[in-house]
Amino acid sequence: MTTNEALRSLAARAKETGALALDTEFMGEGRYRTELCLVQVAVDAEQPGDPAWTELIDPFDRAIDPAPIVELINDPEVEIVVHAGRQDLALLRRLWHAHPRNCFDTQVAAAFAGMRAQIGYEALLRDLLGVQLDKGASFSHWDARPLSDEQQRYARGDVLQLNEVATVLKDRLAERSRLDWAREECLPLEASTDERDIDVIFAKLPKTNALSPEQRATAHALVIWREECADREDKPVQKVLADAAIVEIAKRQPTDERQLRDLRGVHEGIARRRGDAIVKVVVGAAEDRPIPAERSARKQSDSGDAALIVLAESLVRACAVREDLAYELLATRSDLQAVISAVRSGSPDPDVRTLRGWRRAVVGDELLALLRGQRSLRIDDQLRVIVGE
Repeated sequence: MTTNEALRSLAARAKETGALALDTEFMGEGRYRTELCLVQVAVDAEQPGDPAWTELIDPFDRAIDPAPIVELINDPEVEIVVHAGRQDLALLRRLWHAHPRNCFDTQVAAAFAGMRAQIGYEALLRDLLGVQLDKGASFSHWDARPLSDEQQRYARGDVLQLNEVATVLKDRLAERSRLDWAREECLPLEASTDERDIDVIFAKLPKTNALSPEQRATAHALVIWREECADREDKPVQKVLADAAIVEIAKRQPTDERQLRDLRGVHEGIARRRGDAIVKVVVGAAEDRPIPAERSARKQSDSGDAALIVLAESLVRACAVREDLAYELLATRSDLQAVISAVRSGSPDPDVRTLRGWRRAVVGDELLALLRGQRSLRIDDQLRVIVGE
């Protein structure tokens, strides 16, 4: 495990090279918030051909000051190299107040280099460098101390060659004039967060549009109460009160514990331990402002939309094959539905990613042309889908 002196020296080397490889190990099971258990960092060695310099930072060790690493993460001149790094960066934002300004995610980059979307680091390392990663310790109890030698070897392995992988991918992307595309796709990582948004959680509750505005206000109040309770007890929210139970309670409006016990989905143990608190929330919510059901921003699908979506997906996949890009980079089904609805109604182009930036040039304009009858699809003698005039 690292020392403060080693961290300061590694940070100085990272500023020289302009890159820091970073990964974390964390535990989320049985908790309200994911717990950061280990931070791994690496920089290129001073001598070409030597292994990268790696350090393991124990966030449980109060004597270790992560400030040199936080300074690097916050430095726009230092590229933070991660693989599928959204959760890693979100944890460091919350716990270390780190605010990344220059991120490069090798999973994102790989999708632009003709590899499959969401490729794992083990497969990427094998495909690019011919290195087999030992994943034996991947499901360890990372919150236990001391960490075993096997755990430490595994943790170092996750960053040991990460900078090298990034360099290979950048070279491939530069050859294809796609490096800027990948960097653009990495920009949202800078805002990664694991903070829980009450309104987003409320919107995901099942069947709330069938509730009255007053009942929806009760459900919203119960969501707030559940979050506070789960945070205080460090328990998963569903262990405090399930989503379906929140909706049922909001619908039935129990005013005492007996009525609460009769509700479907409210287990005896929940009613016994939390009944009084839940009833207080329900009664108190009567004073809250009613929350009207939201109208969907998207128009109801036309009966012919299913066939159009299949056609649109065929065009997107044909473009993905032609450009050697992962299909998932280009469009989602909801993107296609929004575009189809807009063309059908003669509305302005919707604000979806398929019609923005480089995606518009690769597939967006052709999608619009297809839906307006200005493009066609055909099958050639090799059973490939071809986009034509």
